[in-house]
Amino acid sequence: MGVVSPVRQATSLAGPLATPVELMSIFFVLLGLLLQTAAPPAPVQPAPGNPVVTIDTSMGTITIELFKDQAPVSTANFLEYVRDGFYPGTVWHRVVPGYVIQGGGFTANLAEKPTRPPIQNEATNGLSNRRGTVAMARTRSLRSATSQFYINLSNNASLDHKGFSPEVFGYAVFGRVIEGMDVVDRIGSVKTGFKDGMDDVPVEPVIIKGITEKK
Repeated sequence: MGVVSPVRQATSLAGPLATPVELMSIFFVLLGLLLQTAAPPAPVQPAPGNPVVTIDTSMGTITIELFKDQAPVSTANFLEYVRDGFYPGTVWHRVVPGYVIQGGGFTANLAEKPTRPPIQNEATNGLSNRRGTVAMARTRSLRSATSQFYINLSNNASLDHKGFSPEVFGYAVFGRVIEGMDVVDRIGSVKTGFKDGMDDVPVEPVIIKGITEKK
């Protein structure tokens, strides 16, 4: 019995060689696959009856659903500021990558806008500070939220309600991003620095051009 040539054996295992035309066709198919871009995710649909607002920023548009049943005070407060035309010209003044973007209280030169009195803290509503949720910003005082709000860039369970002492009372979630989370992420990655006594301020202001309530 003759010895099988290793070269012939390898050739037979690989199958017939592709022709130049076939190789070119394979190349173009692979190139087309590489050049394809993933379709943007479909926007999340809001629950029936929940208000929806669009935030037009200098880096794109963010659409937010407001949880009027679970956070009625925070939702009504936010919408009142929207309807009063309070937010145009304010900025995202605090950006912490992987954590939050915060805005709605300062102008581009970091002048703080006058607000209405603080509202009830609804952190006990059972909503968690998960990625994409929107919550009321406040000082260390439990009932100090006015116009400022933030969007969570990640799951921030440390901001949830855990008890009734000031350290663990938490921050009230009152909405979620349903479209434009890519814009939120872009804002969350801008270069920041220290300015006028404040940390994490975007070097180039990211402006809120307006917030519009969808009818």
